[in-house]
Amino acid sequence: MKLQSDISLKEYNTFGIEAKAKHFARFESVEELQKLLALPEVKQAPKLVLGGGSNLLFTKDFDGVVLQNGIKGIDILEQNEEHVYIKAGGGEVWHEFVQFALQQNFGGIENLSLIPGTVGAAPLQNIGAYGVELKDVFHELEAVNIATGEVKTFSNEDCCFGYRESVFKNEWKGQYIVTHVTFKLTKKPLLNTSYGAIKTTLEEMQVQQPTIQDVSAAVCQIRQSKLPDPKQIGNAGSFFKNPEIPLQLFAILKEKYPDMPSYPVSEQTVKVPAGWLIEQCGWKGKVIDNYGVHKHQALVLVNYGGANGENVRQLAYSIIQSVEEKFGIKLSPEVNII
Repeated sequence: MKLQSDISLKEYNTFGIEAKAKHFARFESVEELQKLLALPEVKQAPKLVLGGGSNLLFTKDFDGVVLQNGIKGIDILEQNEEHVYIKAGGGEVWHEFVQFALQQNFGGIENLSLIPGTVGAAPLQNIGAYGVELKDVFHELEAVNIATGEVKTFSNEDCCFGYRESVFKNEWKGQYIVTHVTFKLTKKPLLNTSYGAIKTTLEEMQVQQPTIQDVSAAVCQIRQSKLPDPKQIGNAGSFFKNPEIPLQLFAILKEKYPDMPSYPVSEQTVKVPAGWLIEQCGWKGKVIDNYGVHKHQALVLVNYGGANGENVRQLAYSIIQSVEEKFGIKLSPEVNII
């Protein structure tokens, strides 16, 4: 838990953007975190918590303390014939936790395979993919209050989960650090293969009676075919949220754009894929100097090497403006812009 000074953050964000932190420290236990938070130079400074750095865009140096969550451990707390409760450290790599569950034949998170980031970061934005969200399997989390160092437990209800939202992105933003998350997984999985290309991919894999392992493999295959590997091309995955719009607006747009895809959300709203909107505005595959929009997935902004965060931020807001002008829909970034 040594506090370091003037540290490059390039290796700590998947965009590969060069930025520096005034101070940097990694903690591997609740006790280490509490000791760090009590240090005068930490207590008085702005703080940023890092997991895998997969949901961040640095546009400048961070004039404060960057704290990296390194708390590990996966423990089965209790189980019965139908369910199992598993507690994981906030520093665990998310996909490695998914693989642990698959090895034990515990279902519920197979559709969330290969999502970048850590277990501790997952509840903050209620990660989701292919018809499943974290809230569907979330039981509770433990978090340290940054101001007091006290540990508090939050239930599913306490977290106020929404689409890519939680209480930690709103009224409790910047006030807690997640140290452990407990999940309620199932021993009798009900597979969700209806969303996206999972069903088609399973057919291509010649799988007729899929298991949770097959669904995970299909999801991994889809993600790898559409999303660039951050180790090769800097990116933060999906940069924008899929917008939810009123049915009335969708009906008007559907007349003008018959091919517009959608997914029902409620009786009043539908979700429209942001990638489709961006592609219709001509951004897919666009390259500007050493950054741009990925050629296979318009939702992904990329750093081909040496771009700065401000370049990418300006590109993002140019995309937002063009989509709003064409469709009357305002996109919101999913990535945390610093």
